[in-house]
Amino acid sequence: MACISSNQAMTTAIGLIASGQCETVIAGGVEFMSDVPIRHSRKMRKTLLSLNRAKTIGQRLSLLGKIRPDFFAPELPAVAEFSTSESMGHSADRLAAAFGISRAEQDEFALRSHTLAKKAENEKLLKDVIPFKVPGRHTVTKDNGIRPSSIEQMATLKPAFIKPHGTITAANASFLTDGASAVLIMSEEKALAMGYKPLAYLRNFVYVSQDPKDQLLLGPAYATPRVLEKAGLTLEDIDVFEFHEAFAAQILSNMKAMDSDWFAKTYMGRKSRVGVPEMDKFNCWGGSLSLGHPFGATGCRLVTTAAHRLIKAGGQYALVAACAAGGQGHGMIVETYPQK
Repeated sequence: MACISSNQAMTTAIGLIASGQCETVIAGGVEFMSDVPIRHSRKMRKTLLSLNRAKTIGQRLSLLGKIRPDFFAPELPAVAEFSTSESMGHSADRLAAAFGISRAEQDEFALRSHTLAKKAENEKLLKDVIPFKVPGRHTVTKDNGIRPSSIEQMATLKPAFIKPHGTITAANASFLTDGASAVLIMSEEKALAMGYKPLAYLRNFVYVSQDPKDQLLLGPAYATPRVLEKAGLTLEDIDVFEFHEAFAAQILSNMKAMDSDWFAKTYMGRKSRVGVPEMDKFNCWGGSLSLGHPFGATGCRLVTTAAHRLIKAGGQYALVAACAAGGQGHGMIVETYPQK
């Protein structure tokens, strides 16, 4: 499920606990984008499998004699949608064009993410980062992708995917990085019995799916009204919003979709739009654009950030939402645990 892998881990944990199969669960995810597996070509894989099945030396020599230089060309990994073979950057560019999101709007939102992340870091709000010693190198003690720039500098970058007319660049897209995250989940009764004070309740959640080509990144727009209805809440009841920032264009397109009666009626079968979050509640400590996007780890990062933001703001409810591979999406309501 790529971007919502650890969201799935968390909700699976909820199910295991609710069904009595487990009492406590550690749920999370890890991603090593700096060391992704590089595969042999299909021709080479087929030959190697045939070699493994060959029973005689003659059969093996015959197969080896069929190997050609192009067999050795590796298949380099790409951040692509498996159902369409299209890169997610191309999908974001198409979404930006469909919703009329300009390059300037995207750069401004990306700069907002980096600026807010830097402010949160300076105020020691991003306190869940655990120091990690990189073998043979240095110890990582903080997120190392936070780089507040300027609109002028960002405007000099060339399009990364659709050239030369695309609007997605390295500055307004989430960057790939290594990362890991985890949460400890159990019932309130079990936590108190073990001497723990919970951070938050994981309340309602939903999964959605839509067209993986034209609407690959619109998961939050579909998930938000459904999870609100399931929880009996409205947008105004939410104190904290934590949405995954795959691309600035993706966030801004979801906002436009959520604020469109036409989109709600045409694609979602709803009578009216759900509306958009207040920006002073939205991703106020930065997001994936500035903190990075290790696919397997992002979900738990969103939830723990939401929990800490609720405590800091004295709020009650947070809404977490994310898009994912396959046109999937996720929404979750997080409720702060009483702090007194």
